[in-house]
Amino acid sequence: MTHPNAPMTSLRNLTAAEITRLEALGTTAEDWSQVFVSEEFTPTQLVCSRLEGRIELATDARIIASRVRNYRIGARSVVEQVTALECRHESTFGNGTPVATINECAGRTVRICDTMSAQAAYVVALYRHRPQTVAALEQMVDAVCDARRSTLGTVGHDSRITGARFIREVNVGNDVTIDGASLLEEGTLCDGAWVGIDVKARHFIAAEGARLDTGLLADRCFVGECATLANGFTATDSLFFANSHCENGEAASIFAGPYTVSHHKSSLLIAGLFSFFNAGSGSNQSNHLFKSGAVHQSVHLRGCKFGSGAYIMSPAREGAFTMVLGHHAQHHDTSEFPYSYLVEKEGRSMLMPGANLTSYGAVRDVEKWPARDHRRVRRDVIDFGEWNPYVCGGFVQAVNALHTLEEHEPEAATYNYKGVSIKSTMLHRGIGLYNKAIVAAMGDLLSRGATCDDAPGAGRWIDVAGQYITRQAVEAILADVDAGTIRTLGEFDTRFRAFDARYDDYAHSYAEALLGSLLGHTPSAQEVAEAIEAGANARAAMRRTTDADRARDCALAMSVSYGIDADDPAEVKADYYAVRGLKEA
Repeated sequence: MTHPNAPMTSLRNLTAAEITRLEALGTTAEDWSQVFVSEEFTPTQLVCSRLEGRIELATDARIIASRVRNYRIGARSVVEQVTALECRHESTFGNGTPVATINECAGRTVRICDTMSAQAAYVVALYRHRPQTVAALEQMVDAVCDARRSTLGTVGHDSRITGARFIREVNVGNDVTIDGASLLEEGTLCDGAWVGIDVKARHFIAAEGARLDTGLLADRCFVGECATLANGFTATDSLFFANSHCENGEAASIFAGPYTVSHHKSSLLIAGLFSFFNAGSGSNQSNHLFKSGAVHQSVHLRGCKFGSGAYIMSPAREGAFTMVLGHHAQHHDTSEFPYSYLVEKEGRSMLMPGANLTSYGAVRDVEKWPARDHRRVRRDVIDFGEWNPYVCGGFVQAVNALHTLEEHEPEAATYNYKGVSIKSTMLHRGIGLYNKAIVAAMGDLLSRGATCDDAPGAGRWIDVAGQYITRQAVEAILADVDAGTIRTLGEFDTRFRAFDARYDDYAHSYAEALLGSLLGHTPSAQEVAEAIEAGANARAAMRRTTDADRARDCALAMSVSYGIDADDPAEVKADYYAVRGLKEA
């Protein structure tokens, strides 16, 4: 986004003849001496409008039938039929707004700005055990606020604001469209953003390509690059990062990492961390334990899904790629068990470890996300790989946890662990699934990147709002923040991007260390080659399983309700295959 407070060049005052012509065209001004135009100005650029305070008008910019106060309008931009586009006082245009994300009592407040990445917000929200780091990052936000502070609002070049009512203290970037918004106040719309009819948003930042549309109500929110909030969705004190898409439902105090999706009216998300998440109809992640206030939170690691009617009472935590079905109020922690099913049975929370590894739905999700990434700036670092050190480490952790449970109670039929029950049969099945997944992941990681002394990927990997990175690397970055070596949000993001640029090498290093720990010695080239081949075989076997799951979902047995008026089974089959886009086997 072009610096919104950069002054326009080559502007001049209006001539007496131009003022006369403008008044004849129905335009009035509070003070004509405060209206500045380009050298190429023609009076037809200002028609039937009221100009107040300082106005700066670039080449071919137009104001038609609108009231504008204290704004600069960029080249080829149009302001038409707007009740009020005004900057009434000095503003930072949404920058610095405190957003009480994750914790409703503001314990994890993030102050937003128009250059904020998901990684920076994640650290500010979740590393409260490092107050020095948080304070340093907040000072970086202060610097952005100081740079944006102005008594003059800005509309960038090639933007169009039409049919809107009140736009107050809002900086508008380049190629932005505002069509029929009701109220926009104290905010920034970065390049390429879109705002549609009946939108009401206050104290907000909308990043590049974000879309706010059709009746959205938002207050104290950050909407990330190419994210969409629309169709009556209501949001307060929430952060939505790249490619998230939320409609109809409600969010309060959530950190919605990349690809957080909620489409249904009755979905309610409160005080939680999400990413690559999908909320089923009627799902409710809520904070109902108010004994000491709304202090509780839940964490749903990457790729979690809620089925229709799913309910979770905070605090709770699920492992990556967990499918949640039913009601859960026992404050479970299944973070050690990625790719699981968490289901309700007779009022109890039952865990099926690793069961989601056999589901085609999980594969489809992983494959569709990169295809739906239309960002251009890509400020948020997002890793999409299905096989990665983060989930591989989760598989290893899960196997160890399940073996430990079995060793403590070798004859148990059911194991109770951190708020869930695990049947013995599910425990043994989970061990088998996870072991196969370890082989698959390790082989894939060894096949990419290279062994490098300067690429230490061993140790624990974490998922920082969409980016897979070692905990050691994050600690090194934060140490430099504390030391003052990293002074700006741009420099902070550059360090995360630098790690991402070497991701394959780091991931290879992780897998090589894992293989060495399993073998008990440094692996030879032959052993690495064998692990790569074993991984390919494991992945092929797992893909056959998930493809079989897809085949069951596409089988003719699922044609119930198709061919509604058909008398011939062949017509039912033809309707089913046509609608599903399938070919007859």
